[in-house]
Amino acid sequence: MLGEYVYLDNGAITRMDERVLEAMKPYFFDVYAVATSEFGYSMGIEAREALDDSRKILAQSLGAGEEEFIFTSGSTESSNIAIKGVALALGDKKGKHIIVSKIEDFPVLYSAKSLEKQGFEVTYLDVDDEGFIDLEKLRDCIREDTILVSIQHANQEIGTLQDIATIAQICQEKKVVFHTDATHSFTRAPLDVNNIPVDLVTVSAHTIHGPHGVGGLYIRKGTPLRKWMDGGFQEFNFRAGLENIPGAVGFAKAVQLIDDNENQKLQEMRDRLLDRILNEVPQTTLNGSRLKRSPQNSNITFHFVEGESITLHLDMRGFAVSTGSACFSRSLEASHVITGIGGDHERAHGSVRFTFGRFNTMEDVDNVVDAVTDVVENLRRISPLGKTD
Repeated sequence: MLGEYVYLDNGAITRMDERVLEAMKPYFFDVYAVATSEFGYSMGIEAREALDDSRKILAQSLGAGEEEFIFTSGSTESSNIAIKGVALALGDKKGKHIIVSKIEDFPVLYSAKSLEKQGFEVTYLDVDDEGFIDLEKLRDCIREDTILVSIQHANQEIGTLQDIATIAQICQEKKVVFHTDATHSFTRAPLDVNNIPVDLVTVSAHTIHGPHGVGGLYIRKGTPLRKWMDGGFQEFNFRAGLENIPGAVGFAKAVQLIDDNENQKLQEMRDRLLDRILNEVPQTTLNGSRLKRSPQNSNITFHFVEGESITLHLDMRGFAVSTGSACFSRSLEASHVITGIGGDHERAHGSVRFTFGRFNTMEDVDNVVDAVTDVVENLRRISPLGKTD
């Protein structure tokens, strides 16, 4: 329908792999019953077995037990369950202090802000110019009444990978629950709950070529968490609502299809794009860490030009990318991530994110760099923002 179109916004959502769809199909048309116990009817039992098998695959991918993983409708619900569930469980028992970073994704930030309206106190940690929190500052901020720390694994915009192993150890020492949003690192960067004492982990299928509208939450056994959504008793009574059997099956299949070779390919494409743009296009700034970043993410500010202009011109040339510009945000605010790492509004407005996926090639990288070089040069000629020399 779009002809030759190169999609480079895989950090927002990915195209579902055909093999994932094939795995899901039987649970739309043949085994479509509600998952029932072993005392139910045959189709319901088969649906339950598919759900349990999928849960096992997802749990094992994190090094967890099957009873420690629940399916959700996506990363937004997972983070809401984690943060609000801990608040409900511990708010009246231990305290009402929560710590998050300033550059968390919106499900975490807005869950924290929602709790502030209910009498909780939230400390928003600063990050440095690459997006990392100060580990000693975190340690100092934890108090007797601190019940939860929520720090993401990989940032959604700039790809910075936090040292969650050390963060988890600090929280464990301080006896504070630790949640990490791993939506943009799951299967792309190592995360084994046997080696990292994290209590809650948010994951999602939509960033790894799985189905949209399904995610999961790892809940370490014994973590204080109260049910947040009223209704039935699904998912070990941690959430309510009909299980999405096709989604669970597709999520598990998506995880099985990812290997180290694919992640290496993503990293090579990322590095080639960064090398070429930073060396060939003047007046550019890398956003985030060059070394400690998710393999699929590149984010660059092109000074003296608006990010939305670059995005629109690239779209006309057949490339899909995203920008941290206010004009592309429903909130009409510049990217809180770019401003959070010390960038001004000009830097945020000029930022462009390129995120790669399974269906991209090195030819796509070279073609988009060539297009970006031309687009930026043309836009700077007419830019009212300043001169490049």
